[in-house]
Amino acid sequence: MVSLKMFVLAIAVTGWMSVSYAEDMVVSVGKKIKLDYTLTVNKEQVETSVGKEPLEFVFGDHSVIPGMEKGIAGMKVGEEKTLTIGPKDAYGEVDPKAYKEFPKSSMPAGSVPKVGMVLEAQAPDGENFSATIFQIKGDKVVLDFNHPLAGKELTFKVKILNITNAPTPAVVEKAPAAAAVAVK
Repeated sequence: MVSLKMFVLAIAVTGWMSVSYAEDMVVSVGKKIKLDYTLTVNKEQVETSVGKEPLEFVFGDHSVIPGMEKGIAGMKVGEEKTLTIGPKDAYGEVDPKAYKEFPKSSMPAGSVPKVGMVLEAQAPDGENFSATIFQIKGDKVVLDFNHPLAGKELTFKVKILNITNAPTPAVVEKAPAAAAVAVK
């Protein structure tokens, strides 16, 4: 009887020890991360989630820039850090080939093109993208298709708010091919 009690106690202790609490978890692949951030470029605040909806993503799914993932790896809930991320690990360097010239007549009807104006467009594959008017040359407009933060050093102040296990993606099983069944 004593050995049965010890066995039950051992299972209970082992089960208790294997429970992970958000406070004990660290940012790692497959964890769902919730964080607040403030992004500054050249000491000017560009964007923040503080006081708004926090950023949520699954670590390792490449939904955030590589420098962000590298910078927060291993952090715990409540931990804060300032990350300085160069163009290589953010939105890349400015690509001189991403500047394209178009006739002004190709601009949206009724719009008056101005340098700095951001245009939204859709590629044939349905992906949305933006372009910034870089220059106006007579009856031509030069559009910059680089990401607006390309070539820039980014500074993120981040605070990890929560870490949980990411839900396992649902596995869709193929239904077996329909078989011809003779009914008699």
